[in-house]
Amino acid sequence: MKKIIKKICLFIGKILRFIDRIIITPIMKLFLKISELFSKNNKTFEKLFTNKQSLIVISLLLAFLVFYFVDQNSSALVDNSAEILYSQPVTAIYNEEAYVVEGLPETVDVVLIGRQSDIYLAKQYPSQEISVDLRELSAGTHKVSLKYRQAISSVDYKIDPSQVTVIIYDKVSSTREVTAEVLHRNNLDSKLDISSISLSQTEVTIKGSAKKLETVAYVKALIDVNNLVEPTVGEASISNNKLVAYNDAGEIVDVEILPETVDATLNITSVSKVVPIRVVPVGDIALGYAIESTTTNISNVTIYGDEESLKEIEYIPVRIDITNLSAYKEFTVNLEKPSGVREMSEKTVTVKVNVGAEEQKEVSGIGIQTINLAEGLKVTALNEENSTVSVIVRGSKELLDDLDTSTITATIDLSEYTTPGTYEVDVKVTGDDLRLSYTSKTQKVRVEIYE
Repeated sequence: MKKIIKKICLFIGKILRFIDRIIITPIMKLFLKISELFSKNNKTFEKLFTNKQSLIVISLLLAFLVFYFVDQNSSALVDNSAEILYSQPVTAIYNEEAYVVEGLPETVDVVLIGRQSDIYLAKQYPSQEISVDLRELSAGTHKVSLKYRQAISSVDYKIDPSQVTVIIYDKVSSTREVTAEVLHRNNLDSKLDISSISLSQTEVTIKGSAKKLETVAYVKALIDVNNLVEPTVGEASISNNKLVAYNDAGEIVDVEILPETVDATLNITSVSKVVPIRVVPVGDIALGYAIESTTTNISNVTIYGDEESLKEIEYIPVRIDITNLSAYKEFTVNLEKPSGVREMSEKTVTVKVNVGAEEQKEVSGIGIQTINLAEGLKVTALNEENSTVSVIVRGSKELLDDLDTSTITATIDLSEYTTPGTYEVDVKVTGDDLRLSYTSKTQKVRVEIYE
């Protein structure tokens, strides 16, 4: 305790010495000089200003006068201060169970005017808010005033805007079916798939104005895959999935949804399929040459995706550019994922192409098939010559010797012929072995279309 008292005494002593050095001593010196000027003519003045006690009193009076003058001027400046509080939230007071309010701004700006110290306190006050009381108003259009809860009564305020026009609607309700929308699906392990989703609630109640409820086309439960912790094959649950209402254009409609969230159970599967790769030459090989053989370092690829997409995929095409190719060449090709495939066991494949001399072989009696015939119509060839074609197949001797003629197909596309009549139609021939080229000796055939 003695140490604390000693420290307080030392502190006070320093303050007194500071006042003596900065205020009292300079003022005393000033009055001593003045007394010297008047010492010859005025003994009383000399006696007054040579007395130390008198000088101390006069110095203190002058110090108080200076302090008062500075304080008054600083106060005048402070009184003219102003500060803007931007984007202050607006609170509406009304019966939320019975009404819906539109036209009320979410935020406004507030200008505070007053002393800086008062403004500072007003900003720190925790209960300040802008509100509008609509409890006495019924459905309809109203012009209302916003009010600011004053934290400090000595501070004036102005709200921008201070008045707004609001529309009050009667609140109505309706039911909507809920469907699931998966967010961040690409973040799921590419070998996994969400085969089905069951929600804890398939119907919800939406509330709002009748006009707004009419615009609600559907309600989605937003299922975020990022909320799954180390997902594996089997069932997984995600709780408290947010419900959102949308209009026909896919824009969010601001309505009340009850409940606000639903729980979801996800059935996670891993669907895969093993498919072969098929080399697809692109471009025209050098004149007089043909592909003799193609070999790849892998023959099959395991693909992962949804079951429906995988059903449609029979092979993975590997395209190589053989334009003007006349000698052996090795290609490294990046495999492209077909639509619906999320993952493949292989990313690249190496294709070795051997080139040999081109030969040709004629295959006759290839029957013509029709495609895209309009519903309700039938078609027939005008004669036997128009029902089959001969096909020239070009390639290396080894491939031609192994050719299976049953893999050659001739077709005519009738999609442009929608009325009965006799027409001359182009013939297209294809074959399963893409290393060979196929040309029909007959370019067009005549057919009759009838009902």
